[in-house]
Amino acid sequence: MNSILFFGDSLTAGYQLRASESFPSRIQEKLDAHHLPYKAHNYGVSGETTAGGRQRLPGVLARFERLSVFVLELGVNDALRGIPVRETAQNLQFMLDEVKRTHPEARRVLVGMEFPFDLGPLATLGGGRMGHYAQEFKALFRQLAEKNAVEFVPFLLHGVLGQRHLNLPDGVHPNAEGQKLLADNVWPVLSGVLGS
Repeated sequence: MNSILFFGDSLTAGYQLRASESFPSRIQEKLDAHHLPYKAHNYGVSGETTAGGRQRLPGVLARFERLSVFVLELGVNDALRGIPVRETAQNLQFMLDEVKRTHPEARRVLVGMEFPFDLGPLATLGGGRMGHYAQEFKALFRQLAEKNAVEFVPFLLHGVLGQRHLNLPDGVHPNAEGQKLLADNVWPVLSGVLGS
């Protein structure tokens, strides 16, 4: 069985939901419906930053003798902490490089994010700086995807962000219905990678 590794934060983990309701599990349903011989592995950890992911990744990759696809979804928790965009980009680049080094046969998919949430520590920086940060943060994902020639999902939360009926009461994490839409956002890119 071919393996697809989903590596991310609470958005991948399916925060406060059953494992079967997370978007990687919904992707598995699509794989099965299309009779594709792939197994989706959910390695999402709530609260994970890119620095945390960078530390965690080598141990996770070591569990896979062979990896077909690596889907990277990290960065929002960096933004919530006001971590410099350059640092986030460096950590994501390290992870893309590490996958290429240890599993050169694996196709890599980078999931784009935008900075839509409560600005947290950035709120003290003033409107101009906040807007600039948000623009830089959004741009870094496409820049990395193009630089590394990897497949790219433009925005994981497209159609879900700001939709109260698709999110948990915190207004940040998708509910079960929202997670279905996350899967729908990822599937066109992933299915192209798989050649279906």
